[in-house]
Order: sequence, then C-alpha cells, then structure tokens
Amino acid sequence: MKEIFASGRGPGGPGAPGTGGGAPAPPAPAALAAKVRMLAPSMTRSMQRVAEAVADDPAGCAALTVTGLAELTGTSEATVVRTARLLGYPGYRDLRLALAGLAAQQQSGRAPAITTDIAVDDPIADVVAKLAYDEQQTLADTAAGLDTVQLAAAVTALAGARRTDVYGVGASGLVAQDLTQKLLRIGLLAHAHSDPHLAVTNAVQLRPGDVAIAVTHSGSTGDVIEPLRVAFEHGATTVAVTGRPDSPVTQYADHVLTTSTARESELRPAAMSSRTGQLLVVDCLFVGVAQRTYESAAPALSASYEALAHRHRAARRGP
Repeated sequence: MKEIFASGRGPGGPGAPGTGGGAPAPPAPAALAAKVRMLAPSMTRSMQRVAEAVADDPAGCAALTVTGLAELTGTSEATVVRTARLLGYPGYRDLRLALAGLAAQQQSGRAPAITTDIAVDDPIADVVAKLAYDEQQTLADTAAGLDTVQLAAAVTALAGARRTDVYGVGASGLVAQDLTQKLLRIGLLAHAHSDPHLAVTNAVQLRPGDVAIAVTHSGSTGDVIEPLRVAFEHGATTVAVTGRPDSPVTQYADHVLTTSTARESELRPAAMSSRTGQLLVVDCLFVGVAQRTYESAAPALSASYEALAHRHRAARRGP
C-alpha cells in the first residue's frame, strides 16, 4: 500500500494512511485462511509453503515450534517468522495462538464437505450448490480481510467529494457502473469510465476534494492504473479496490480496499468470483456514504424511486 507523508503525498512515508501511524491489529483466527489466500500470490515459494501449511492444518501447526514448522515445510526459521509477520502477526508466537483458536473453531463447527470444482458432467443441482458455497466463501473472505479503517476513510472522502470518478474494465467495469449508479441515486456526482482515453482525460480535471476509485482484481490493469495515477498527481483522493494488496495500482492509492483472491477453474473464470467480492465492497462504500449523508441521501433516494414508479406500474399492467 502506498504510504502518505504527513506533509505531502508519496511512497515511502511513515505510517499507512488512515491508521494514525499505529500498527494494525493482527487478524482474528477466522480471518487467517482468507489472509493466506489473499497474500499467497505475492509471497515467495518458500513463504507460500509455510502459509499453505498453517491454513491447511492449523491444529497440527499450532503444536509445532518455529523450528518444527520450518522443518515440516522445508524452509528456515527466518522464513516462518517473515511469513507470520506478512500475515499480520508480530511474531510466530502470535501466529501459533491464532492457529490454536482457528483449530478450536473448526472443531466446534466444520465447514461443509463441498468442493467448488465444477465438472462438465455435474448435475445442475450440484452446480447450484457449488456456486452458492463459493459465493458465500468469497463474501466471507472479503469481509474478514477488509480493513475497516481504510473503508471508513474512503467513505469520508466520498461523502464530501465534489465529484467521484470510478475506473474499471471488463467485469470490474460492471462493478464501477454499479457504484456510480448507487451514488447518483443519492444525489452525488459520479461517473464510471471503462474507456481508457476518456478515463485519463477526465482524471486530468480532478483536483483536491474529488475522489477517484480504481476497481481491478489483479491490480495490474494498465487501463485502470493510468487514470488513477493521473488523478493522484492532480490531488484527488484515490482508492483502489483490488485482490492484490501489493499490486502496482496501490502505488497511487491513498486507501486500499482488498477483496478475496478469486478461485479460478475451467468453467468458472476468476472474474466471476472476484466480482462478488468487489460488489460487497461497493455496497459497503455506498451504505457508509448514505449514512454519512442521510439528510440529503434519503430525499434523493425517495425522489429517484418516485421518478421510476410509473415505469414499474406500467410493466405490471403489461401492453
């Protein structure tokens, strides 16, 4: 995540934005598996082995010393400690405590024995069950890993923004449109941009007091990164909604909202499950802004419903 100087903006400054410079609290035991899935793609292979081991067998790993876990995973003690810190724990001792807590939770109520791998010959009932479970897991993982301090800061910026631009392409472009439509319904000025040329030319017009949001699961989509960079350089408050907290887009983000890492299969592209997590973040942003601006948002929302009511009545009557 890009850091912010107290006297200016730019990478490398002390303290993450919105945190007041303090270290974030370690993730709760229930969030550990989600954290592993989220960060694994950015880890070295040796760190991935440690992370996968603790996620797959929390009870077994909780019983191991740092030396024992290093031997189990074929890594070093230093790698184990680095992995624990990357996952959000001050040291391995704290990670072991979280593993013990997670193991106890799993013993008291195990997850259903279902896999999200969909085969070509699966009955449609199995497809429904697997997709429903995967959607639920994506939402749970996103909620567990979402930084509420960053979310609250983004809500504050949106609630007071003169104008909001949202950038996204492909499936993420649909999410960008969803957010702008919600903001428009409560009387806020918002635009969604999927055309990279229009996105950049609009970003040039942004200034302090405006907000720019980039929606990109990979965090490396150039057509989304470029307008966010331009908006950042022109002083707008910038937000990244991404599944990769260390991806290039975060270099230009004042606030980073992380979604669950998508589980891709042949019949279920990553864009499908990643969009589920993005839509949850969008809904959180919208509800937070509506709360902050309730006195103006409620009448605007009521007016928009009333403006469309005759269309719904006509549809019910039919031709």
